[in-house]
Amino acid sequence: MLKMRSIVFEFSRITEQGALAAYKYIGRHNKNLADAAAVKAMRYMMNVLDFEGEIVIGEGEMDEAPMLYIGEMVGKGGMHLDIACDPIDGTKLVAEGKNNGVCVLAAAEKGLILKAPDMYMEKIVVNEDAKDAIDLDMPLKDNLINIARALNKDVSDLTVAILDRKRHYEAIELMKSLNIKVYTSGEGDIVMGLLTCMPFSEVDILYGIGGAPEGVLTATAVRALGGNMHGRLVPYTQVYPEDDNALEMARIEAKRCQEIGIEIGKKLVLDDLIRGDDFIFSLTGITNGDIVQGVRRNGNYASTETLLMRGKSQTIRIIKATHLLHKKDDYLLDLLL
Repeated sequence: MLKMRSIVFEFSRITEQGALAAYKYIGRHNKNLADAAAVKAMRYMMNVLDFEGEIVIGEGEMDEAPMLYIGEMVGKGGMHLDIACDPIDGTKLVAEGKNNGVCVLAAAEKGLILKAPDMYMEKIVVNEDAKDAIDLDMPLKDNLINIARALNKDVSDLTVAILDRKRHYEAIELMKSLNIKVYTSGEGDIVMGLLTCMPFSEVDILYGIGGAPEGVLTATAVRALGGNMHGRLVPYTQVYPEDDNALEMARIEAKRCQEIGIEIGKKLVLDDLIRGDDFIFSLTGITNGDIVQGVRRNGNYASTETLLMRGKSQTIRIIKATHLLHKKDDYLLDLLL
């Protein structure tokens, strides 16, 4: 569609400004301030662009951080788009000055992006060569064996990325027993998922339970990269059974899912997560990372690096931009300087 193609580069500007705003909080050990700055910059940029957008994947409730809330309308007017965003995937990474903190957004024609609630999702992601080898309804061990076979590897030659969480310790022990290489990180499973589809990466598989909004964003990028993903919403009681509020949280999640017509525990294939290919995906580095470099500043000058993809053409671009910060308008100046 010509209209979508004509605005693709505008969306890189949104994640660029979000990353630039978060930059001054790198290493400040206050993830909420970093997130708030990225939210304000992204919202501002959306509202000066010529489209009409509805936030269908927002952020904030799970992290108790400021939100671009679900149902919020953004943009000056024009073609209608659904927007999924994560102003900072890896808020703790940014706050602590660690790698792979990113600003992420996806935009698609209305109805294409799954309206996932802010809860947890079990995920498995692979590249194009193993796209027919995954089935989240099967045991993890069977998936690992099938993926290895599809990639013409021994199981022991696989590399799996997984969040370093207590809920994953059993899965990690299984992988270790199979002599699989296991890469762990405290946060940032969008980048971890994309690495499965990057030709320069050793990562074969992302597995584990992380945020559902991040899962849908990962799915859009994976679709553009030719890979595959399955997901499944899981209740809070499964993620944090020891939490005294787990039952109440699970009750709230169940109510949300009933309201939007999505079933907890049901396998979601890629076509459920992102329906069709008329979408845009933009990811800008805040801190240095495995896919893009982070923001670099020298006085009033800053540079950014953005992964920008359009689903329909499967065009993948890395955009390196230089920003003259003192030339921004007053609102952005206050956020950036």
